[in-house]
Amino acid sequence: EGLKPTQDKLYTKRKCIGCQFCVQACPQGALKLTAEEGIVTDYSKCIMCGKCADACPSTAMEVAGQNYTVDYLMNEIEKEATTIATSGGGVTVCGGEPLMHADFLLEILKRCKDEGIHRCVDTTLFAAEDTVKRVAEYTSLFLVDLKHMDSDIHKFYTGVPNEKILSNIRMISELGADFWIRIPLIVGVNADIENLERSAEFLASLPKQPQIVNLLVYHDIGKGKHDRLGTSYNPEKYSFEAPSEELQQQAMEIFRARGLKVKIGG
Repeated sequence: EGLKPTQDKLYTKRKCIGCQFCVQACPQGALKLTAEEGIVTDYSKCIMCGKCADACPSTAMEVAGQNYTVDYLMNEIEKEATTIATSGGGVTVCGGEPLMHADFLLEILKRCKDEGIHRCVDTTLFAAEDTVKRVAEYTSLFLVDLKHMDSDIHKFYTGVPNEKILSNIRMISELGADFWIRIPLIVGVNADIENLERSAEFLASLPKQPQIVNLLVYHDIGKGKHDRLGTSYNPEKYSFEAPSEELQQQAMEIFRARGLKVKIGG
């Protein structure tokens, strides 16, 4: 579900009928039925073989993430060639972080370019400069997250500093790449006026500015996914809030004042 570069398993308790077919199918004995939590997985034993999901008649148990070859994906893309051509669309590669799988990503982008298909890469740009350069050569459009201008605050909430990200944004701008910037607006994290002004000034200083800045209002719909993964949403109980309409308008004016095209939403 984007939290790991590998497969993961989801369990929806309300869909479980208690048949225990998944328990019987597990070759590692990693599952058991409990009265309070339904099916519980011992992940120290689970090898993510997917046999539990295959055996589940109610789709309460699912495996998120599949392994694909480049040829398989290109075959799927080519099935949509007519729709892509008539709609003016293309292929968007996202994740997770697609630059974590740079060689596979490059092969897909090259094959799509050979077919004349528009190629969009949805990324944080937290990657080595050389990787970004190679990907940029075969990418029609980048969708890039800009979460915070302060590196320490960025690291506090995301686990990594932002210098590499800012440097790569500037680099793709210097390369003349087309890119959009998306900024999640979260009160208590990055929706303060100081950070918004610093973000706008940085983007306005680029040799080629983003085609648009999307301000994405905070929501918590990911809570359901965490429930299915057996993990906790915001376990540290940070104060995350959506910005008011007034603050959203203020934010847009900050970017417009610096000559940037901006909108609320993607």
